[in-house]
Amino acid sequence: MIDLVELRKHYKALEALKGVSLRVASGELFAYLGPNGAGKTTTIRILTGLTRPSGGWALIGGHDVEKEPIKAKRHQGLVPQHINLDAELTVEENLIIHGRLHRMAASDIRSRIDDLLGYVGLEEKRTSLVKRLSGGMKRRLMIARALLHRPGVLFLDEPTVGLDPAIRRRIWSLIKKIQQDGVTVFLTTHYIEEAEFLADRVAFIDEGRIVALDTPRRLMDGLGQWAIDVYRENDMVTRYFPDRESARRYAEEHRDGYTLRRVNLEDVFLTYTGKKVA
Repeated sequence: MIDLVELRKHYKALEALKGVSLRVASGELFAYLGPNGAGKTTTIRILTGLTRPSGGWALIGGHDVEKEPIKAKRHQGLVPQHINLDAELTVEENLIIHGRLHRMAASDIRSRIDDLLGYVGLEEKRTSLVKRLSGGMKRRLMIARALLHRPGVLFLDEPTVGLDPAIRRRIWSLIKKIQQDGVTVFLTTHYIEEAEFLADRVAFIDEGRIVALDTPRRLMDGLGQWAIDVYRENDMVTRYFPDRESARRYAEEHRDGYTLRRVNLEDVFLTYTGKKVA
């Protein structure tokens, strides 16, 4: 559903993307992770037609995003990081405007609104002004809006930023339901546990290059099953072990303060880049 081939982008002296290639299958939930400035936003801007690449090409649903922008955009829905709903309009009015922009028939817009408000749990908020919704409700409305025209690909850019853990989990459940209904999901997030929980595959990008790409489980297994964080003066060193018994033996030999825990995706990223994800 998404194909990137040697994608490059230059901003004067800055090379934001340095030959990024990847393929996202139809119906896959794909997480695209990296530190600030790694190239995530540039990639999404190119995929959504907001920025022209300097080299290579990008396809959405088989359509070149640069040569066939209208056809490519028909396949995609976008939920940006920042709330961009019209706060002075109702929930329903925001959705109607989106449907009209996509030239949907009035009867189809009404039918889709009925379906989607139930889908995201906002049936009772149909006539409420957006400015009176909670943060979690606004996020769900943005997802409903992005799905209104039946896209094959949904881009989610930091969809749970600023939400409390309970609301974040509710959004996670909604995202999985969207995938199960056949939509390809392309997710960027700074919440590493979000990608670990949701994604079928994960790509780590750093300084404009893909540095690791695989399933979360395989990436973590490449380091080991267990980790020990050893605390030293002004520093912490992490060591990885294939099983808990190996970790236990190491801990017995080193009496410094330590924490024994499971390996996670942040360990993978730190190993490849030496940087924090957020």
